[in-house]
Amino acid sequence: MSGEGAPRIQVDGRGLRVAVVAAQWHQTVMDGLVNGSLAALKEAGVDEPLVLRVPGSFELPVAAARLAKSGYDAVIALGVVIRGGTPHFDYVCQAATDGLTRVSVDTGVPVGFGVLTCDNEEQALDRAGLEGSREDKGREAAEAAVATARTLAGLG
Repeated sequence: MSGEGAPRIQVDGRGLRVAVVAAQWHQTVMDGLVNGSLAALKEAGVDEPLVLRVPGSFELPVAAARLAKSGYDAVIALGVVIRGGTPHFDYVCQAATDGLTRVSVDTGVPVGFGVLTCDNEEQALDRAGLEGSREDKGREAAEAAVATARTLAGLG
């Protein structure tokens, strides 16, 4: 089952500049992911995170790259892609994953990966951090990005 064994990460995000870039498709799911991410950032002590909305998950990497190059210590990328009847799902998921990985490795800025890749809307809702959801992937992505930023900052 997804989510089993996931760590609950608590970090000190005070003094970090953090941005959240989120897709607009599937508004209910996205609202849950953004709210979970912002709640985790607030608990970590991150002041005034930037929230930037882009049309869809395909656009996340270019926005994340601009933010990473603009002095942010961490970027949280949030999106959802739901499988349909065409290969579009595979292309968008692969492009978002590869693009966000490239942003992180090329810039050295942690990118929290909060892109849901689901077979159906029910799976997405169950991971969106909404009331009744089993998981909160927005929170998890924010915690991972801030923890990694803090770890990297400690390297000097």
